[in-house]
Amino acid sequence: MKAIKIKIVSFISNDQPGWVECKFIDAWNREHTIHDKVPIVTDQYLDEKSDYPRDGVVACELIKKWIDQNGRKIFTVTTDRPWSIDTLEGLSEFDLLELQLTELKR
Repeated sequence: MKAIKIKIVSFISNDQPGWVECKFIDAWNREHTIHDKVPIVTDQYLDEKSDYPRDGVVACELIKKWIDQNGRKIFTVTTDRPWSIDTLEGLSEFDLLELQLTELKR
């Protein structure tokens, strides 16, 4: 399964199992923010005393691959599948570069 590489930037709530704010930049240099549960974005134990930022991931599904006008390989993905994740703006579909993706190892 594919995943977007993200930065976990802060701990935002002790509500079980703990919630964090995460950010990533898409292929067009637009920053996106996600709030989600700690176990969704990392295997690490995190709380308000943890050091931030930290690396994390958000699972996604590949929709298509294409080449833009600059010759860059673009991957359009959705975070709606597999876990119905969206940004604070309600977005769940993103264009990313290959280096912004990884394989989910969980």
